[in-house]
Amino acid sequence: MSAEPVDFLGNYLRSVSHLATRPGETPRSSIAISRESGAGALTVAMLVAEKLNVEFPGDPPCSWTVLDQNLVSKILEDHNLSKRIEEFMPENMRFPLTESLEFLLGLHPRSGLLRQYAKDTIRKLAIIGNVVLIGRGAAVITAGLPYVLRVRLVAPFDCRVQNFARSHGITEEKAVRIVRANDAAHRRFVRAYLNADVTDVLHYNLVINTGSNGFEGAAQIICAAVEDLVLQESRRKPTAPSGAENNGASGSGRRSERLVR
Repeated sequence: MSAEPVDFLGNYLRSVSHLATRPGETPRSSIAISRESGAGALTVAMLVAEKLNVEFPGDPPCSWTVLDQNLVSKILEDHNLSKRIEEFMPENMRFPLTESLEFLLGLHPRSGLLRQYAKDTIRKLAIIGNVVLIGRGAAVITAGLPYVLRVRLVAPFDCRVQNFARSHGITEEKAVRIVRANDAAHRRFVRAYLNADVTDVLHYNLVINTGSNGFEGAAQIICAAVEDLVLQESRRKPTAPSGAENNGASGSGRRSERLVR
């Protein structure tokens, strides 16, 4: 299964390698997804990419792609790092003593440097656009980038355990332990490397309960929000006429009304 996402990454990079935003063009948007374990982030992301490839491919068209575990491969490639360093880049916090010892042994660069590499690559991909970034603090790292929709996926604990057990073919008893451990790891990772609380809703444009909305419903909400975000950001451009600010405000109201419905 790991080979398939890497192929998606290769196809995406080839498709955008010749594209550049020209003056006056609307930049391509991106999505950064934070998630509770078992909330269905990868499933929702794939549904979103599939829908946006049809509804919002950009001009000229460019395929949307999902970057999850394969994001590490891109970080290593960007900074000419050995493939063996991937094992030292889990979405988790390592003990400082272990990191220092590994650095002295020449196993990998200092964690601070790895963190900067990850931030640089995530921001670059988000700016290129037509990409769905899952985890690794992407929603926090892309704060301030205007065309990035930041989403947090949550669900009731029991629902997440059932999803995780079903998707990984394990018992719910085992899934309970893994889901709790994954949630704790994600919190530690974002706290340690980005000094942020991954559960803080202020990091996100949307917080969606996949337990009540379902994966398909969550994907539909995200796709609608992407289109509205691009329209709003386009109206906020400094070169826009003075009346554009009022149009942007009314657009925001329409977006809120549509999402509430």
